[in-house]
Amino acid sequence: MVSKIWGYFILIGIVYGLMTGNVTAINETILASTKTALELLFQIFPVVALWLGIAEITTQSGLLEKLSHHLTKVLGPLFPEIPKGHISLSYIASNIIANVFGLGSAATPFGLKAMSSLQEINPEKEKASSSMITFTTINTSGVTIIPTTIIALRILYKSVDPTKTVISTLLATFLATLAGLLLDYIYRRWRHHE
Repeated sequence: MVSKIWGYFILIGIVYGLMTGNVTAINETILASTKTALELLFQIFPVVALWLGIAEITTQSGLLEKLSHHLTKVLGPLFPEIPKGHISLSYIASNIIANVFGLGSAATPFGLKAMSSLQEINPEKEKASSSMITFTTINTSGVTIIPTTIIALRILYKSVDPTKTVISTLLATFLATLAGLLLDYIYRRWRHHE
């Protein structure tokens, strides 16, 4: 859906540029944005590769599994519908841990596996279960300690202090998660009383 919206914006911009006689500006913008995108890719890729490497090391060493095992105990009350010891809790925990360390790319496979396993125990296959909604809330607002992409972009644009946003990012994501879980709790109570 979002790609269609951006596609329409681009198309409207090009048509408007052609109608107003700004063909040169269109060509210059396309060439400049392509160059900028390529520069961003080359400068962000090493930072992302580093963190994905660290994520792979934590996975291979078993550290991620140990951390997720401890986190599943905390997650139980948030997901009362999930049977104790169910694999989906491990996937959810792994997804949360990867997101906490700013490894969104590494978190995605765990998130997909979590949703798939939650769908298996979902009694109403056509609707999202309460656990699915809670997981989506946590995943979307997820607490982030190390915002790797933001740090990489700040390094790219020669920031004096690329890690300056770490505390504000942690605070913002913590409050967003807290608010999301509070709204999720209210929604669950309301849905339960219907």
